[in-house]
Amino acid sequence: MQQNRTFYEALKWSLILMALLGGMLLDGCDRRQQSASPPVPEVATVTIQPEQLVLKTELPGRTCPHLVAEIRPQVNGIIQKRLFTEGSDVKVGQVLYQIDPAPFQAALDSAKAALAKSEAGLTVTRLKFDRYRGLLAEKAVSQQDYDDKEAALKQAEADIEYCKAAVETARINLAYTRVTGPISGRIGKSNVTDGALVTAYQALALATIQQLDPIYVDVPQSTNELLRLRRRLADGRFNQNGTNQKKVKLLLADGAAYPQEGALQFRDVTVDPATGSVILRIVVPNPEGLLLPGMFVRAVIEEGVAEQAILVPQQGVSRTPKGDPFVLVVSNAGTVEQRMLGLGRAIGDKWLVSSGLSAGELVIVEGTLNVRPGSTVKAVSLISNSPKACVEVTNAKRQPVESN
Repeated sequence: MQQNRTFYEALKWSLILMALLGGMLLDGCDRRQQSASPPVPEVATVTIQPEQLVLKTELPGRTCPHLVAEIRPQVNGIIQKRLFTEGSDVKVGQVLYQIDPAPFQAALDSAKAALAKSEAGLTVTRLKFDRYRGLLAEKAVSQQDYDDKEAALKQAEADIEYCKAAVETARINLAYTRVTGPISGRIGKSNVTDGALVTAYQALALATIQQLDPIYVDVPQSTNELLRLRRRLADGRFNQNGTNQKKVKLLLADGAAYPQEGALQFRDVTVDPATGSVILRIVVPNPEGLLLPGMFVRAVIEEGVAEQAILVPQQGVSRTPKGDPFVLVVSNAGTVEQRMLGLGRAIGDKWLVSSGLSAGELVIVEGTLNVRPGSTVKAVSLISNSPKACVEVTNAKRQPVESN
């Protein structure tokens, strides 16, 4: 009996131990099954929606005067007096320099005297010719004598015209001793002083007058940008407003906005072979004289309006080893898909997309490192992109090349 009791005790404890070991094994299997089925990853997405986008380009340029006149003497002489203040505004016709007029006044008086002498000789010659004409009718003089008197009369009349021209030349030269301003504007420093000897049409200008109101701004534009803009217009991606296209805003060298708005006057038709660019000329009012010739400015020029522009956050754009841009999107089935993109310019913290995306798609912007194409994800909205009108100004030097 004692042996049977010991046997049953051992069997009982053996069964209990086996039950405990079986429970532990089942618990371990459940845990392995749970670890083998990870949770679906969450990704932050934005919904792509078209926006109205006004595209503007910021281009560097320099100011240049509207009119420029270099003052040079037209006669030889000595400068008697400078009659303007350097750096002041002068009017058209204002006397700037006075050249010694004495020799020119003498030349005018001499020409007038020669004219009076010729006119007196003409009277005598004409009387003789009239007398010989009457005598020729009566056969009292020969035909040769008559012809000689007629030739003398014509020569005297020609002398009169020559003397008149000499008088006019002397009068013009005398007027040239008063050097006047051909345009209104601001005059610079004088390159000569009182008492200086000047010659007609000399290489050195006496002074320079520049008209500053209005003033020109010459802006170089890359031919690549010009061709890209024309391609966008031809594709119908952009449209242009003729009135707005003429309006240009300026930014000064310190970044401040210029208060006056300029107007695009023309685009040059010749490409500079050294820079590969064309010149845009802008006319800007300058009533206060704030803009000076040679000043560096930046012109903000409107290129066009994209009515259905697609923008994608830059943080959601990745690139292949070859540098081709792409994004990951969440399909309607909740799986990840890869989309190759055609990118335009950078607009703030976004890219302007020319191809590869359409409205309503969900683009992954956060969590792209944890997913791959074909995997199932849970999309969580990060930003709600509501359609709105926006304006973007870009720097042409930093614009990326379109991928398409």
